[in-house]
Amino acid sequence: MPESEIFNIDCMLGMATYPDKYFDLAIVDPPYGIGEDGRNNHTRSNLAKASDYRGRTKYDCYKPDAEYFEQLFRVSKNQIIWGANHFGNMPASSAWIIWDKRNGENDFADCELAYSSFDIAARKFEWRWNGMLQEDMKNKETRIHPNQKPLPLYKWLLKNYAKEGDKILDTHLGSGSSRIAAYEMGFDFTGYEIDKDYLEASEKRFNQFRAQTKLFV
Repeated sequence: MPESEIFNIDCMLGMATYPDKYFDLAIVDPPYGIGEDGRNNHTRSNLAKASDYRGRTKYDCYKPDAEYFEQLFRVSKNQIIWGANHFGNMPASSAWIIWDKRNGENDFADCELAYSSFDIAARKFEWRWNGMLQEDMKNKETRIHPNQKPLPLYKWLLKNYAKEGDKILDTHLGSGSSRIAAYEMGFDFTGYEIDKDYLEASEKRFNQFRAQTKLFV
């Protein structure tokens, strides 16, 4: 089985312990600094009452600084960085990734953008993700984090941007979708989450996934 480790510490402390280019691929979703913390976006959808996500720390109130990106690029060979359009000063790339949320007409963003370090064409992934409406309603995911991304998105990223034997890093674990996808697809994974509440919620989600998987083995 693949190794899967998560740590309740600042990712800067964690990354400092690794040598250069230790991880093959970093797939990260750091705070964008736009206030999407489960408080300000709590009532924007009229389809259903939104979940009230409340971790112990203020979330999405800051952007990662230059030192974060220096460490991230140091410890990883390739990177996929969600929200990079909010950060500025990213390296040039022809391989930006678009997640089309297929969310219809509302005041949420139609898509999210990720910087990619790969030398390939830009790619788009379509997956509905609008409050109570999800692409796969028969296997609807429980939302445990204000900025949660769907499991199929991370599986698609790993299928298209990782290769067998790669070590995967996520500096801002959040809901743990990246961890579950890596485990299911056989990749060794390391994740950091500074908020204890979110870490514990993601660990519970991960263990539930593993338990369900064993039922069908």
